[in-house]
Amino acid sequence: MITRFAPSPTGPLHLGHAYSALLAHDMARDAGGQFHLRIEDTDIDRCRPEWEALIFEDMKWLGLSWEQPVLRQSEHLEGYHAVLMGLADRGLVYPCSCSRSAIRAAMSAPQEGVPAPDVYPGTCRHRPMSDRRSGDALRLDMVKAIGEVGHMEFTETGPKHAGTHVLDPARLVAEIGDAVLGRKEIETVSYVLAAVIDDAGQGMSHIVRGEDLWQITFLQVLLQNLLDLPTPTYHHHRLVRDETGKRLAKRDDAKAIRTYRENGATPEDIRRMVGL
Repeated sequence: MITRFAPSPTGPLHLGHAYSALLAHDMARDAGGQFHLRIEDTDIDRCRPEWEALIFEDMKWLGLSWEQPVLRQSEHLEGYHAVLMGLADRGLVYPCSCSRSAIRAAMSAPQEGVPAPDVYPGTCRHRPMSDRRSGDALRLDMVKAIGEVGHMEFTETGPKHAGTHVLDPARLVAEIGDAVLGRKEIETVSYVLAAVIDDAGQGMSHIVRGEDLWQITFLQVLLQNLLDLPTPTYHHHRLVRDETGKRLAKRDDAKAIRTYRENGATPEDIRRMVGL
Protein backbone atom coordinates (compact mmCIF):
# COMPACT_ATOMS: atom_id res chain seq x y z
CA MET A 1 0.00 0.00 0.00
CA ILE A 2 1.28 3.47 -0.92
CA THR A 3 -0.46 6.52 0.56
CA ARG A 4 0.23 10.23 0.82
CA PHE A 5 -0.58 13.37 2.74
CA ALA A 6 -0.64 16.41 0.44
CA PRO A 7 -1.11 19.72 2.27
CA SER A 8 -0.87 23.20 0.79
CA PRO A 9 1.44 25.60 2.70
CA THR A 10 -1.18 28.33 3.07
CA GLY A 11 -1.59 28.20 6.84
CA PRO A 12 -0.98 26.08 9.94
CA LEU A 13 -2.02 22.43 10.05
CA HIS A 14 -4.93 21.74 12.40
CA LEU A 15 -6.45 18.67 14.05
CA GLY A 16 -8.21 17.68 10.83
CA HIS A 17 -4.91 17.60 8.99
CA ALA A 18 -3.38 15.59 11.84
CA TYR A 19 -6.13 12.99 11.58
CA SER A 20 -5.75 12.64 7.81
CA ALA A 21 -1.94 12.43 7.95
CA LEU A 22 -1.91 9.97 10.86
CA LEU A 23 -4.56 7.77 9.24
CA ALA A 24 -2.76 7.64 5.86
CA HIS A 25 0.56 7.00 7.60
CA ASP A 26 -0.82 4.24 9.83
CA MET A 27 -2.65 2.49 7.00
CA ALA A 28 0.51 2.34 4.90
CA ARG A 29 2.80 1.28 7.72
CA ASP A 30 0.37 -1.39 8.98
CA ALA A 31 0.35 -2.87 5.47
CA GLY A 32 4.15 -2.75 5.20
CA GLY A 33 3.87 -0.05 2.54
CA GLN A 34 5.03 3.51 1.95
CA PHE A 35 3.82 6.91 3.11
CA HIS A 36 4.63 10.06 1.14
CA LEU A 37 4.47 13.75 2.01
CA ARG A 38 3.66 15.98 -0.97
CA ILE A 39 3.65 19.78 -0.88
CA GLU A 40 0.89 21.15 -3.13
CA ASP A 41 2.21 24.69 -3.56
CA THR A 42 0.94 25.78 -6.95
CA ASP A 43 -1.10 28.61 -5.40
CA ILE A 44 1.70 31.14 -5.76
CA ASP A 45 -0.24 34.00 -4.16
CA ARG A 46 -1.06 32.17 -0.92
CA CYS A 47 1.74 29.65 -0.32
CA ARG A 48 4.52 30.72 2.03
CA PRO A 49 7.86 29.08 2.92
CA GLU A 50 7.20 29.58 6.63
CA TRP A 51 4.01 27.53 6.38
CA GLU A 52 5.87 24.79 4.55
CA ALA A 53 8.54 24.72 7.26
CA LEU A 54 5.81 24.42 9.88
CA ILE A 55 4.29 21.44 8.03
CA PHE A 56 7.56 19.54 8.36
CA GLU A 57 7.93 20.58 12.00
CA ASP A 58 4.40 19.47 12.90
CA MET A 59 4.66 16.19 11.01
CA LYS A 60 7.94 15.25 12.69
CA TRP A 61 6.53 16.17 16.09
CA LEU A 62 3.57 13.85 15.46
CA GLY A 63 6.08 11.05 14.99
CA LEU A 64 5.51 10.60 11.27
CA SER A 65 8.17 9.63 8.74
CA TRP A 66 7.88 9.64 4.97
CA GLU A 67 9.64 8.64 1.79
CA GLN A 68 12.26 10.90 0.25
CA PRO A 69 12.47 13.07 -1.72
CA VAL A 70 9.39 15.17 -0.95
CA LEU A 71 7.56 16.22 -4.13
CA ARG A 72 6.85 19.94 -4.42
CA GLN A 73 4.36 20.77 -7.14
CA SER A 74 5.92 24.19 -7.77
CA GLU A 75 8.95 22.34 -9.16
CA HIS A 76 6.88 20.49 -11.78
CA LEU A 77 4.75 23.20 -13.39
CA GLU A 78 6.13 22.61 -16.88
CA GLY A 79 5.21 18.93 -16.74
CA TYR A 80 1.65 19.68 -15.63
CA HIS A 81 1.29 22.26 -18.37
CA ALA A 82 2.51 19.75 -20.97
CA VAL A 83 -0.20 17.28 -19.91
CA LEU A 84 -2.82 20.01 -20.12
CA MET A 85 -1.66 20.99 -23.60
CA GLY A 86 -1.84 17.33 -24.59
CA LEU A 87 -5.52 17.37 -23.70
CA ALA A 88 -5.88 20.58 -25.70
CA ASP A 89 -4.24 18.94 -28.72
CA ARG A 90 -6.91 16.25 -28.53
CA GLY A 91 -9.65 18.89 -28.71
CA LEU A 92 -10.73 18.29 -25.11
CA VAL A 93 -9.90 21.73 -23.71
CA TYR A 94 -11.09 25.18 -24.70
CA PRO A 95 -10.34 28.76 -23.57
CA CYS A 96 -12.83 30.57 -21.37
CA SER A 97 -12.94 34.24 -20.38
CA CYS A 98 -15.93 33.98 -18.02
CA SER A 99 -15.95 35.07 -14.36
CA ARG A 100 -12.39 35.43 -13.11
CA SER A 101 -13.47 34.94 -9.47
CA ALA A 102 -15.24 31.67 -10.27
CA ILE A 103 -12.22 30.52 -12.25
CA ARG A 104 -9.87 31.20 -9.32
CA ALA A 105 -12.20 29.35 -6.95
CA ALA A 106 -12.31 26.37 -9.29
CA MET A 107 -8.52 26.11 -9.25
CA SER A 108 -8.54 25.16 -5.57
CA ALA A 109 -9.72 22.08 -3.70
CA PRO A 110 -13.39 22.35 -2.65
CA GLN A 111 -14.24 23.27 0.92
CA GLU A 112 -17.14 21.93 2.92
CA GLY A 113 -19.67 24.62 3.70
CA VAL A 114 -18.74 26.70 0.66
CA PRO A 115 -21.50 26.43 -1.96
CA ALA A 116 -20.30 24.98 -5.24
CA PRO A 117 -20.70 27.36 -8.17
CA ASP A 118 -23.44 26.61 -10.66
CA VAL A 119 -22.39 24.18 -13.36
CA TYR A 120 -20.80 26.17 -16.16
CA PRO A 121 -23.31 26.70 -19.00
CA GLY A 122 -20.73 26.32 -21.78
CA THR A 123 -20.67 29.95 -22.88
CA CYS A 124 -17.17 29.68 -24.38
CA ARG A 125 -17.36 26.05 -25.49
CA HIS A 126 -17.40 27.06 -29.16
CA ARG A 127 -13.99 28.77 -28.92
CA PRO A 128 -10.98 26.97 -30.40
CA MET A 129 -7.61 27.01 -28.66
CA SER A 130 -6.36 29.30 -31.42
CA ASP A 131 -8.68 31.94 -29.95
CA ARG A 132 -7.00 31.75 -26.53
CA ARG A 133 -6.26 35.16 -25.01
CA SER A 134 -4.21 36.30 -22.03
CA GLY A 135 -6.07 35.59 -18.82
CA ASP A 136 -8.32 32.89 -20.25
CA ALA A 137 -9.03 29.84 -18.18
CA LEU A 138 -8.78 26.45 -19.85
CA ARG A 139 -11.82 24.23 -19.42
CA LEU A 140 -12.41 20.55 -20.04
CA ASP A 141 -15.14 19.86 -22.59
CA MET A 142 -16.96 17.29 -20.49
CA VAL A 143 -19.15 15.87 -23.25
CA LYS A 144 -16.18 15.33 -25.58
CA ALA A 145 -14.14 13.86 -22.74
CA ILE A 146 -16.82 11.33 -21.86
CA GLY A 147 -17.00 10.38 -25.52
CA GLU A 148 -13.36 9.29 -25.43
CA VAL A 149 -13.68 6.86 -22.52
CA GLY A 150 -15.80 3.86 -21.81
CA HIS A 151 -16.83 2.27 -18.54
CA MET A 152 -15.35 4.07 -15.52
CA GLU A 153 -15.40 2.93 -11.92
CA PHE A 154 -13.45 3.12 -8.68
CA THR A 155 -13.35 1.37 -5.33
CA GLU A 156 -14.05 3.25 -2.09
CA THR A 157 -13.21 1.85 1.35
CA GLY A 158 -14.21 4.81 3.53
CA PRO A 159 -16.96 4.50 6.14
CA LYS A 160 -19.61 6.53 4.34
CA HIS A 161 -19.34 5.42 0.70
CA ALA A 162 -17.73 1.96 0.81
CA GLY A 163 -18.16 -0.09 -2.36
CA THR A 164 -17.65 0.08 -6.11
CA HIS A 165 -18.85 3.25 -7.81
CA VAL A 166 -19.57 3.46 -11.53
CA LEU A 167 -19.37 6.90 -13.09
CA ASP A 168 -22.63 8.07 -14.66
CA PRO A 169 -21.91 10.25 -17.73
CA ALA A 170 -25.17 12.16 -17.34
CA ARG A 171 -24.32 13.10 -13.76
CA LEU A 172 -20.81 14.17 -14.74
CA VAL A 173 -22.31 16.60 -17.24
CA ALA A 174 -25.10 17.81 -14.96
CA GLU A 175 -23.23 18.04 -11.64
CA ILE A 176 -19.61 18.81 -12.63
CA GLY A 177 -19.73 20.14 -16.15
CA ASP A 178 -16.82 21.76 -17.95
CA ALA A 179 -14.31 21.96 -15.10
CA VAL A 180 -11.48 24.48 -15.07
CA LEU A 181 -8.15 22.70 -15.61
CA GLY A 182 -5.75 25.60 -15.98
CA ARG A 183 -4.94 29.28 -16.30
CA LYS A 184 -2.74 30.57 -19.07
CA GLU A 185 -1.00 33.43 -17.29
CA ILE A 186 0.80 31.20 -14.77
CA GLU A 187 0.94 28.09 -16.95
CA THR A 188 -0.24 25.82 -14.18
CA VAL A 189 -3.13 23.46 -13.68
CA SER A 190 -5.93 23.03 -11.21
CA TYR A 191 -5.75 20.95 -8.07
CA VAL A 192 -7.75 18.12 -9.65
CA LEU A 193 -5.38 17.61 -12.57
CA ALA A 194 -2.09 18.15 -10.71
CA ALA A 195 -3.11 15.60 -8.07
CA VAL A 196 -4.05 13.04 -10.73
CA ILE A 197 -0.67 13.44 -12.43
CA ASP A 198 1.27 13.19 -9.17
CA ASP A 199 -0.73 10.29 -7.74
CA ALA A 200 0.11 8.26 -10.82
CA GLY A 201 3.71 9.40 -10.95
CA GLN A 202 4.28 8.45 -7.32
CA GLY A 203 2.49 5.13 -7.66
CA MET A 204 -0.24 5.84 -5.13
CA SER A 205 -2.34 2.74 -4.47
CA HIS A 206 -4.71 4.36 -1.95
CA ILE A 207 -5.87 7.98 -1.68
CA VAL A 208 -6.77 8.79 1.92
CA ARG A 209 -8.54 12.13 2.41
CA GLY A 210 -11.59 13.84 3.90
CA GLU A 211 -15.13 13.17 2.77
CA ASP A 212 -15.40 16.84 1.70
CA LEU A 213 -13.42 15.82 -1.39
CA TRP A 214 -15.82 13.03 -2.32
CA GLN A 215 -17.40 14.65 -5.37
CA ILE A 216 -14.09 15.72 -6.89
CA THR A 217 -13.11 12.05 -7.05
CA PHE A 218 -15.49 11.48 -9.96
CA LEU A 219 -13.77 14.18 -12.02
CA GLN A 220 -10.35 12.81 -11.13
CA VAL A 221 -11.32 9.27 -12.14
CA LEU A 222 -12.47 10.65 -15.50
CA LEU A 223 -9.12 12.39 -15.94
CA GLN A 224 -7.27 9.19 -15.05
CA ASN A 225 -9.14 7.39 -17.80
CA LEU A 226 -8.50 10.19 -20.31
CA LEU A 227 -4.77 10.08 -19.55
CA ASP A 228 -4.57 6.28 -19.42
CA LEU A 229 -3.46 6.40 -15.79
CA PRO A 230 -4.28 3.84 -13.09
CA THR A 231 -7.17 4.52 -10.73
CA PRO A 232 -6.19 4.03 -7.09
CA THR A 233 -8.47 2.86 -4.32
CA TYR A 234 -10.04 5.76 -2.43
CA HIS A 235 -10.70 6.13 1.29
CA HIS A 236 -12.67 9.23 2.26
CA HIS A 237 -12.61 9.56 6.03
CA ARG A 238 -14.81 11.45 8.45
CA LEU A 239 -14.05 15.11 9.14
CA VAL A 240 -12.78 16.46 12.43
CA ARG A 241 -15.16 19.19 13.62
CA ASP A 242 -15.24 21.86 16.28
CA GLU A 243 -17.63 22.02 19.23
CA THR A 244 -20.40 23.44 17.01
CA GLY A 245 -20.04 20.69 14.41
CA LYS A 246 -18.30 22.91 11.88
CA ARG A 247 -15.46 21.55 9.77
CA LEU A 248 -12.06 22.88 10.82
CA ALA A 249 -10.26 25.35 8.56
CA LYS A 250 -6.75 26.78 8.56
CA ARG A 251 -8.04 29.99 10.10
CA ASP A 252 -8.95 28.00 13.24
CA ASP A 253 -5.66 28.71 14.96
CA ALA A 254 -7.04 27.48 18.27
CA LYS A 255 -7.07 23.97 16.78
CA ALA A 256 -3.64 24.31 15.12
CA ILE A 257 -1.15 21.55 15.90
CA ARG A 258 1.43 24.22 16.70
CA THR A 259 -0.89 25.67 19.34
CA TYR A 260 -1.36 22.31 21.02
CA ARG A 261 2.40 21.74 21.01
CA GLU A 262 3.05 25.13 22.58
CA ASN A 263 0.45 24.40 25.26
CA GLY A 264 2.18 21.20 26.30
CA ALA A 265 0.18 18.54 24.44
CA THR A 266 1.87 15.31 23.34
CA PRO A 267 1.50 13.41 20.07
CA GLU A 268 -0.48 10.82 22.03
CA ASP A 269 -2.87 13.56 23.14
CA ILE A 270 -3.44 14.51 19.50
CA ARG A 271 -4.19 10.91 18.58
CA ARG A 272 -6.78 10.70 21.35
CA MET A 273 -8.35 14.00 20.31
CA VAL A 274 -8.91 12.81 16.75
CA GLY A 275 -10.03 9.32 17.73
CA LEU A 276 -7.00 7.22 16.78
